[in-house]
Amino acid sequence: MNTKDKIVLSILIPVYNEERTILNVIDQINNVKLDKNIEKEIIVVDDGSSDKTYNKLMRVANQIVLKKHKVNMGKGAAIRTAIYESTGDIIIIQDADLEYDPNDYMKLITPIITGQSKVVYGSRRLKKDNKQHSHLSFYFGGVVLTWITNILYPGANITDEPTCYKVFESDVLKSIPMKCQRFEFCPEVTAKVLKKGYKIYEVPISYYPRTSSEGKKIKWKDGVEAIWTLIKYRFVG
Repeated sequence: MNTKDKIVLSILIPVYNEERTILNVIDQINNVKLDKNIEKEIIVVDDGSSDKTYNKLMRVANQIVLKKHKVNMGKGAAIRTAIYESTGDIIIIQDADLEYDPNDYMKLITPIITGQSKVVYGSRRLKKDNKQHSHLSFYFGGVVLTWITNILYPGANITDEPTCYKVFESDVLKSIPMKCQRFEFCPEVTAKVLKKGYKIYEVPISYYPRTSSEGKKIKWKDGVEAIWTLIKYRFVG
């Protein structure tokens, strides 16, 4: 990307019923140390939460850009709303739980700042000392999705397709027409950036997996939808 005096990093947080973790996540983001010329823009979209998530977000409304869906529309829909609201030069997706560590931001955005790539994924698999899963089904689901991606999109050569930490030069992400509603954001954006010819650059990241009982929301049906999404966008626009 073209270097300039100030770079704005837009951090997009889709959130649904995360009253236990959301303020902790925002606090971690606020405490992350970035290079002095980088500013943070935190955009949170409450996706129709039925717990106290929105009430807690109102406590920090002066620190974030806060949007709310009246009803639950899905993670993909919340991300699309956040993309529309973002004004930064670089965009990163951040989950509202505590599985991913915002202290990895600098290593994630550096390849974009230095012009090595316009798209960066944080790979849980490349950091071997991570606990790789809370349940084998989540781990093998991610492995299968990554394998299918590399088969369908020759040259992708990625190790962690369904990672949350996806980072984009803003103009790249905003040029991609997204249709996702739920968890299919990940395979849709992966398919479309690869079809546009962008090389995905991966860096190792920390990972602290949580269980379904702790609030993990993705289900086996979302894995099937992800596979279909990868196949569909391989052959259609």
